[in-house]
Amino acid sequence: MSTVHFVLQGKGGVGKSLIASMLYQYLHQQGIAVTGVDTDPVNATFSGYKALSVQTLDIMDGDDIDPRRFDSLMETILQQAEESHIVIDNGASTFLPLCSYLKDNAALELLDQEGHAVLLHTVMTGGQAVVDTASGLKTLATSFPKAFIVIWLNRFFGDIAMNGKIFEEFKVYQEHYSQFRSIIEVPARKQSTFGKDLEALLSRRETFDAAIHSNQPVMVRQRLKTFWTEVLREVDKAQLIEAL
Repeated sequence: MSTVHFVLQGKGGVGKSLIASMLYQYLHQQGIAVTGVDTDPVNATFSGYKALSVQTLDIMDGDDIDPRRFDSLMETILQQAEESHIVIDNGASTFLPLCSYLKDNAALELLDQEGHAVLLHTVMTGGQAVVDTASGLKTLATSFPKAFIVIWLNRFFGDIAMNGKIFEEFKVYQEHYSQFRSIIEVPARKQSTFGKDLEALLSRRETFDAAIHSNQPVMVRQRLKTFWTEVLREVDKAQLIEAL
């Protein structure tokens, strides 16, 4: 049985590709065979990581998305080896098309029947995007009521709160918490130091391991090492490689 990780969120610019890359790097560090697929036709950030084994899925027919091209994604998933993992990063522009494809074609049910475990990963972020990311989470939970969802809380843009309520008090949490397999806290650090280092790391499409062992200034490497150690601790707690 392989494990399939879909990284899905309808709001752009909230850290989906960073999370997909961190998830891939985490699994790889555990000695797990992992494959990556990038389905974002606009910003193919995930496939830009040359150190990772990530393939690009071309889903465009001219200027339009061709949903039949997701058929090849399903073929790739179904061919995964026993005990392997596959991480699929999906862009904001293809969030609804992929969700519709998975739902209309009963794709998650097929994967379950074929013995593959599926986790839907999504991002909740603070600041102005909190309403949009909550909406994306609700879409996933209502579209796939039997699926397990992993929520990554990204406070880079501010606290995750609405009308004085914390995330656990949100309506979407109260109504669908039984679907939430894990909640992962992305480490919240100062934007002026850690934030700039992470932005530079992402722009270079560089892995944490490569950056930590590079010739960059010692404090840049120290901050990235500190951040990555905290990420590893958080994902360990989520037990993503345990049997579903």
